[in-house]
Amino acid sequence: MSGMDERAEKWASTMAGHAAPAGIHLAHADSWAGSGSNLLLPRLAREEREAGQLATLATRSFGGGNRVVEEAADPWRTCFERDRDRILHAAAFRRLAGKTQVFVFPDDHQRTRLTHALEVAQVAVSVARALGLNIALTEAIALGHDCGHGPGGHASEDALSPYVPGGFDHATWGADVTLTSLNLCNETLDGIRNHSWSRPAPGTPEGEVVSWADRIAYVCHDFEDAVASGVVSEEQLPALVRDRCGTARREQLGAFIYGMIDAAAETGRIGMTARQAEALAAFRKFNYENIYLRAESRAQASSVISLLRALVEHFAQHPADLPDTVAADPGDAQALHEAVTYVGGMTDRFACRQAVALLGWSLDQLPRGIDTPV
Repeated sequence: MSGMDERAEKWASTMAGHAAPAGIHLAHADSWAGSGSNLLLPRLAREEREAGQLATLATRSFGGGNRVVEEAADPWRTCFERDRDRILHAAAFRRLAGKTQVFVFPDDHQRTRLTHALEVAQVAVSVARALGLNIALTEAIALGHDCGHGPGGHASEDALSPYVPGGFDHATWGADVTLTSLNLCNETLDGIRNHSWSRPAPGTPEGEVVSWADRIAYVCHDFEDAVASGVVSEEQLPALVRDRCGTARREQLGAFIYGMIDAAAETGRIGMTARQAEALAAFRKFNYENIYLRAESRAQASSVISLLRALVEHFAQHPADLPDTVAADPGDAQALHEAVTYVGGMTDRFACRQAVALLGWSLDQLPRGIDTPV
């Protein structure tokens, strides 16, 4: 305990930092760091830099940005930097840590929707930086692209679709429902809404980069997780994939990122060279056949669908059980919308807890791969 007390006292002694002669406080007693000048770069100065340094068709930041609710510009951050920051601090983004990527309720080292979003951002920014695009916008779209996902992975879309006119699509739901309270820029929302390849093309090159980065990231890391879990082996990868991008995630990401950069250098378009695009398609096909659509995954998805539909129907008939008071009659359209919104925002573990607590489900009714939820 003496060691603990000594550390606590030492930590407490730094509460106010260290006073300096200039009338400021420093983090370290021997701090020396500074910028080397009094030059500051407020938002306007950095917007001027963007105008001269970004690629011709890159999206420029300006003022408060294109938002549904007009806002005054921030003195230091560009409009897309503010979007990125808002997403990072949003509850919907934090809850991605508890949502399925491939394996429901993943083990310590398996990906979640949160780590997937971070890896997408890394891939997308690597490409955007090389192409001279707007990095802040790219990162905002990448971090927010999956915030509309429900618990249990893509099975949540099948589960919730019957209750949403036109079906439940995590991309449109994220942009048009989950993140609306953040008042994000239209360009950011467009990239989130249209990141899926089945959707219309995004309206910005930054959004197009994220569409590719999403696919690159999940193909590579889902395979790595499946190998680590013993679901597949590296030797099972098709020869075309092994020959063109290797078997290790580091090699694969590099091959696909460079394939995008090379395509832009050759054509000025955002895409991927044919050689690497063929490898990516073969890689994704392998994952679908051997990971996503294997019998265990199908059984898991079926269980998730049953769970989420039971919760939606419960909350739609009992809107008083929703955490926020909803002025809706049981079973009406508003109650159903609020029920879908609430259930879609749940983490895997919380959805299971709700099924046990509210619906009386037993543990053996829950999706396999989830540990005891209570």
